[in-house]
Amino acid sequence: MAPLPKRRHSTRRGGKRKAAIALGLPTLAKCPNCGTMRIPHRVCKNCGFYDGKAVVIKQEKKKKS
Repeated sequence: MAPLPKRRHSTRRGGKRKAAIALGLPTLAKCPNCGTMRIPHRVCKNCGFYDGKAVVIKQEKKKKS
C-alpha cells in the first residue's frame, strides 16, 4: 500500500509546478565548430559536429544551371 500525504497541497504550489512544466524552454549552447546555437548534448543541425567530430555529413545542394 502506498503512503498518503498528511496535508493538502495548496493550489499555488501545484500551479507553480504546472507553470514550470508548461514553459519548457530549451537550454541553448553555442556550437564550438560553427558558432550557431544548438541544444546541449545533441548533434549540431547546422554543421553536423558533436564533441569535435563530424557525426553527420551534410550534402551541399546542387544548383541548376
